[in-house]
Amino acid sequence: MNSKPSQPIAGQCLPNEHQLHRRLFLKGLTGGTLATVASFEGLFHNPVFAAETKKAQKHCILLWLCGAPSQFETWDPKPGRPSGGPFGSIPTKIPGIHFSSLMPRCAGIADKLNIVRSMKTAQTEHLQAITLLQRGNPERAGFTRPTLGSSLSQAIGQLDSPIPNFIFLDPIPGGNEFESFKAGNWAGWLGAEHAPVRLGGDYTPFANAALESIPQHDRESRETLRRFLTSKYERDRKSVVARGQNAAFERMKGMTASADLFDVKKLPARDRERYGPGSFAQHSLMARHLVENGAPFVMVANGMNWDNHVFQHEIHQMLVPELDRVLFHLVNDLEQSGLLDSTLVIAMGEFGRTPWLNPARGRDHYPNAWSMMMTGCGLKRGVVTGATDPDGVDVIEKAYNEQNLFATIFTALGINPYAEYDLPGMPTFHRVENKAEPIRDLLA
Repeated sequence: MNSKPSQPIAGQCLPNEHQLHRRLFLKGLTGGTLATVASFEGLFHNPVFAAETKKAQKHCILLWLCGAPSQFETWDPKPGRPSGGPFGSIPTKIPGIHFSSLMPRCAGIADKLNIVRSMKTAQTEHLQAITLLQRGNPERAGFTRPTLGSSLSQAIGQLDSPIPNFIFLDPIPGGNEFESFKAGNWAGWLGAEHAPVRLGGDYTPFANAALESIPQHDRESRETLRRFLTSKYERDRKSVVARGQNAAFERMKGMTASADLFDVKKLPARDRERYGPGSFAQHSLMARHLVENGAPFVMVANGMNWDNHVFQHEIHQMLVPELDRVLFHLVNDLEQSGLLDSTLVIAMGEFGRTPWLNPARGRDHYPNAWSMMMTGCGLKRGVVTGATDPDGVDVIEKAYNEQNLFATIFTALGINPYAEYDLPGMPTFHRVENKAEPIRDLLA
C-alpha cells in the first residue's frame, strides 16, 4: 500500500483553502462596518472565523473620574509653587518626569502609561462638560450625538456576543444629580441597541430575569410569540423603536445566560483584596474580568467624589491612592494576560481643578489646562505630551481638545475617526468633526 499522502490534482483546491480567508474578510469588516453586515451572522458559527475574530477583537475600558480630579495632585504636580499644594512630587520610571507623591505605584509603572498634560476644553460646568467629553464634539442643536461607549459599541461590537457591547458600572446606577448620568439618550441616533447596560450599587450581580414561578416551556413560548409579533411590527412599520426593543430583549436573554460574569464576588478573593474594597476598585476589577470574557467597552464611574470644592487636599488624600492602586493592578494584569495590546485604558474626568484654592480650601472647575492618562491598544507607552506653565494656569505646549482626544481613541482602536454616520435624511455627521488631528505623540 502506498503510504505517501495523495497529491492534489492540478486545478484542485487544498482542504485548508475552504477555510475563511482571514485577512481579506477582516479587512472588509474593519473601520466600524460591523453594524452593517448582519447578513454574515452565520459566519460566527464557523470555528475558524470565530477564533480569528476573537483574536482580532479590540476593547476599551474608560475609568470615568466624575467630578474631575486635580491635575496637581495626580499627573502634573507643581511642587514649591503657589498652586502646588502640600503633597510634593516623586520621580517616575520616565526620566525627568514626576507625578504627585500620592501616586507611588503609577510612578513605578510610568513607562507603561501615557500622560496628556495639555487638555484644553471649553465647558466649565459639569453637565455641559460631561456631555462634551462623553460625546467628543460640541453639541449641535436638534441632534443628539452618541456617546463614546455607543460609538464603540457600533464600531467594535461583536454580533454574536451574549455580553453587551456597552457596559456601564456605576455606584449610583439610578443616576446622580447630573442629567448626563441619568437614563438619558446615550446612544443618540445609533438607537437603543447601542445604549449601555447599567449595573452598580453593591457590585450588583446581574439578576436572572427568568422567574422560577413560570415553567421553562411557558417562558420559551412567550418569548417566541413576543419575537414573532415585534419582528413583524418592525418589518411592516420599519420601526426604529421596535428594532431597539428587539435588540434589548435579545441582549437581556444573552446576559441571563452569562449572569455569573457580572458578579464580582465570584472572582478570586486575592484579586478583590489587591484592587481594594471600594465600589470604584471592585467595579474596575469587574471591568477587567468582562474584557477578559469579550466585552468591547466597559465604563467605570465613581459618582461625584472628585468634585472637591471643599477640603480639596484632605479628600484627594483619600481618593488618589485608590486610583493609583487600581491603575497599577489593572494595567499590570492586562499586560500579564496579553490583553493590554488590544485594550485601550483611559482615566479622565470632565475637566481639571483651579490652580488656586477657594475660601473653603477647595479647587473649583478648570477646563483651561488639565491632565489625563491613556495606555494600551494602538498607543506607545511611557510618553508624556503637552505642558503647562510653572503654576499650571495655561497650556504652553501642544494644547488638545475633546476632538483631538476622540480622534486618538478611534485611531488607536483601528477605527476611521472621520467616517460619516449613515443618517438618511439628516445632515452630515462624522465620528470626529473638523478633521481634528489625533494626538500623534501617543500613536504607535
